Amino acid sequence: MKNEPFQIVLYGRPGCHLCDQVEVMLQGLREEYPLELRLVNIEQDTELLERYLFVIPVVEIDGEEVFPSVTHVVTLEELQAELARRSKSKE
Repeated sequence: MKNEPFQIVLYGRPGCHLCDQVEVMLQGLREEYPLELRLVNIEQDTELLERYLFVIPVVEIDGEEVFPSVTHVVTLEELQAELARRSKSKE
């Protein structure tokens, strides 16, 4: 794929096992999709802590908050489907 890499931000905090699980999934998706992953520790920013404390992990793709963990944590299948959809729109 010659597309620009997806800019992915994972909001989480140390000790959050769900955040760690989502990070592992995203790292694995690097084999399928070009992506740059940035990890943001919400504990280092009061505003982010207040905004995301009860909904982490939160995945943002290309500046759009796509998967806050309000009702469930994002699955690998959901991440793959979203990146596939976005890949087609970049073509």
